[in-house]
Amino acid sequence: MTYYNYELTIGNLLRWGAGNFPRQEIVYRNMRRYTFEEFYDNVLRFSAGLMKAGVRPGDRVAVIDWDTDIYMQAYYAVPSIGAVLHTVNIRYPPELILRTMLHAEDRWVVVRDEFLPIIERAKDFFSPIKGWIVYSDSREPVKTTLENAIQYTELIKSEPAELPNLSENTQATLFYTSGTTGDPKGVWFTHRDLVLHCMSGALVGAREPLNYNSRDVTMILVPMFHVHAWGYPYSTLLSGSKYVLPGKYEPKTILELIKNEGVTFSAMVPTILYMVVTHPDAPNYLEYLRRWRVVIGGSALPEGLASKAEQMGIKVVSGYGLSETAPILTVSVYNPEVLGLSEEEKFKVRLKAGIPIPFVDLRVVDDSWHDVPHDGKSIGRVVARAPWLTREYYKDPEKSAKLWDNGWLNTGDLGVVDKYGYLSIVDRDKDAIKSGGEFIPSLLLENVISVYPKVGEVAVVGVKHDKWGERPVAFVTAKEKVSEEEILNFLRGQVAQGKIQKWWIPDRIVIIEEMPKTSTNKIDKKVLRERAAKG
Repeated sequence: MTYYNYELTIGNLLRWGAGNFPRQEIVYRNMRRYTFEEFYDNVLRFSAGLMKAGVRPGDRVAVIDWDTDIYMQAYYAVPSIGAVLHTVNIRYPPELILRTMLHAEDRWVVVRDEFLPIIERAKDFFSPIKGWIVYSDSREPVKTTLENAIQYTELIKSEPAELPNLSENTQATLFYTSGTTGDPKGVWFTHRDLVLHCMSGALVGAREPLNYNSRDVTMILVPMFHVHAWGYPYSTLLSGSKYVLPGKYEPKTILELIKNEGVTFSAMVPTILYMVVTHPDAPNYLEYLRRWRVVIGGSALPEGLASKAEQMGIKVVSGYGLSETAPILTVSVYNPEVLGLSEEEKFKVRLKAGIPIPFVDLRVVDDSWHDVPHDGKSIGRVVARAPWLTREYYKDPEKSAKLWDNGWLNTGDLGVVDKYGYLSIVDRDKDAIKSGGEFIPSLLLENVISVYPKVGEVAVVGVKHDKWGERPVAFVTAKEKVSEEEILNFLRGQVAQGKIQKWWIPDRIVIIEEMPKTSTNKIDKKVLRERAAKG
């Protein structure tokens, strides 16, 4: 008898999902749909075509695309032959796209036709690229001035071939952080990392109030270039959920897909939820939005936005993680103590970052590495361990050493833990406002301001102050006409109710038409900080 060592690989995950949910669907807009079985066949053809073209184990294969069926195939086809999938951030400026691709040492690129002009203008810099795999939604041949171009439609004419046997410790993915706190940094993950992350996410997703299962219809509104779209392109094959790919994010299209495909579950950053629920046509879709459960991550979920969504019948749940953690660390599902609370109290719990998902060890520590009290008030640094965290920043040993401190991954976030064990993030370490020697938790202050009915989006930043060191300035967008004094009076009322400290009230409220956003649709506080510093 010969023992078989079953490896936790993406190829094995795909094979299991297609075998157990063969007739479940993957849908790309209103253009194409596949059963899991057909999707598996396409991936095998894509993989065979890549190998025939000359892609070898360890080669970096970049993808430049919206959230499409071709991208979904690449999520499986590229790692399953031992190559490394580089998910290129298409919202970077062109020079940064070029810089990250050169830093990653990409050798092959899958690129959608509408992004070709960006690449063609810089083609002289891409001499290391061995081949360009080009495609369009029409499936017509794509014209390009790039040498070594391969039509995707020709590539997948290859006969499907068995996937090679890989070690689960083979590198599978590489991508670059959004650069919210400096230049983008490369992070990478193995097959084992991604499969364990996927399994743990599926376990926590089955808990209340998410209750995620094979009856759900999933549409993830986290770009596929950003932290594996939080792992959902993998976990959907594990859960057997129908999966809807939205392509380019357009609010009207999103609403139509929710209606026409019966979407029940999504994940996104707060700004995408805000974009959907404030769309002029949203009231016409309330019948379909009432069945929608949404996980919010990337930045804190403001109470005002959560209340707006809940009034429309949308169930919102917060999660927390970062690029370096693949990304999920915590989700605000209910533990046994919270299950017995009132609905109003449960709503407050769902605004928090949540409790660790299986296999995550998470601590909030002071400067001496002692755990802070779980009183919901004591602030400390958030550090973590899990079996899927990135080992290093790609080709950056100096920053890697800072990332791993005392054997724990330093998230760069400040947080508190309540008596039920739920984490709340109160600030980014680099965003923290220290006034008169004490922290003003900007995320908590933003949350309070967001509740005011006339306020849309909110961001609080710190600016230098001669006396106090730093003082807060709040930037807000308005749903309707509102004055600075009106918001300040509201905050004074919150002080009287004991919800915030008097000295937390911002020195200025700046009302702007639109928030600056990063490439991953988070509010860009770097820009706001510069604006505040200039007065």
